[in-house]
Amino acid sequence: MNSMLGFVFLGLSLSAPIGPVNAAQLDKGIRSGFLAAWLVGLGAIAADIIYMLLVYFGVIHFLNTPFMKSFLWLFGFFILIYTGIDSLKQAGSLSLNETRSREPLFKSFVSGFMMSLSNPLSILFWLGIYGSVLAQTAAASGTRDLIVNSCAIIAGVLVWDVTMAGFASIFRKVLNDRVLKAISVLSGLSLIGFGLYFGYEAVLLLLERL
Repeated sequence: MNSMLGFVFLGLSLSAPIGPVNAAQLDKGIRSGFLAAWLVGLGAIAADIIYMLLVYFGVIHFLNTPFMKSFLWLFGFFILIYTGIDSLKQAGSLSLNETRSREPLFKSFVSGFMMSLSNPLSILFWLGIYGSVLAQTAAASGTRDLIVNSCAIIAGVLVWDVTMAGFASIFRKVLNDRVLKAISVLSGLSLIGFGLYFGYEAVLLLLERL
């Protein structure tokens, strides 16, 4: 039981560092409420599960090649810049009188999914962290324990997802229009900042190949 809780906390620690998904969740929660923010995180978790499976089946090394990493950095750059600019454009019309954004909820899920899937740091996280969990569990026990440990990690990520969505939706309820707009602008700028970092990493990798 203690071991399982340890893997839950591992999932929490993987999700807690501020990154593009957390910034997007905060923005979505302020603009559209709990459900939209939760779905952003849920989309990111779906991408995480894909990476976990790729580690398990040993094919993630293909994604860690210079060509694929360059592609993913560039893809992430475009997604984050687009999302950040969209957030800045919508921040001006943000109001507490709005009960929900007209944006389809499915778009929130896809947004989180694409952000996480196109993030090469996710590959490094799951290759390093989950790869070590895989090796340790395989050496000490069997497939059943591996499944339990993997589910515990995902449970930790889910807990953080709900926490962030709740935090963002509470912000929406207790702050005034001006502060909500300011937070939405900061979230948009944060996403653009992450996008520029992704673009910088892509350029560095491309220059190395020249």
